[in-house]
Amino acid sequence: QVQLVESGGGLVQAGGSLRLSCAASGFTLDYYNIAWFREAPGKEREGVSCISRRDGSTYYRDSVKGRFSISRDNAKNTVYLQMNSLKPEDTAVYYCAAVALGSCRLEGPYDYWGQGTQVTVSS
Repeated sequence: QVQLVESGGGLVQAGGSLRLSCAASGFTLDYYNIAWFREAPGKEREGVSCISRRDGSTYYRDSVKGRFSISRDNAKNTVYLQMNSLKPEDTAVYYCAAVALGSCRLEGPYDYWGQGTQVTVSS
């Protein structure tokens, strides 16, 4: 069964850090482009970061550049999102998603989605 499971969310003060994990089962992550999306209350879901299956290139939305870092551990079949210098506007449910075809991108469609993990940043 194909599954993505996020973990690592929580409550943190502004300026703090969290590391989100996206663990895959039923398929091998390194054959897929993996992206992190987030959805805040009352807002549309937006792409945050992506790591390419081809060469490991990484991409970020402008608002998180220099603060977030995406990486993958193929041995653990897991992708991470290290989030530093968190701001209240980073508060959202964060989802990881996988797509086999095409290029790494910060918008859909994606083949597989996780259930999400809540990140709350207090001011």
